[in-house]
Amino acid sequence: MIRFFSRVAFICNICFLLAVIMQMMEHPPEGEMVATTIIIGYVFAGIVNLTINLWLAVLLISRKQLNNTVPRWLIILNFLFLIPELIIFLR
Repeated sequence: MIRFFSRVAFICNICFLLAVIMQMMEHPPEGEMVATTIIIGYVFAGIVNLTINLWLAVLLISRKQLNNTVPRWLIILNFLFLIPELIIFLR
């Protein structure tokens, strides 16, 4: 279950990155796909990523083993995406 949501959080984080890049463009593209990317990137990325990172922190504190469930690279990337998301959302 946590592996699935970690992957969903990673996809949302990629959409967040694309939304930030599109916001910096002088003439951003238009369309339904762009609107969906922006909504997933700005709305869902923060909620899902924060939830997953908190969930993983609780598992880490309770000393549950994460090696078999979620790949380490995915945990690290989701956490690294959380930092700019918090900066942008709390600004």
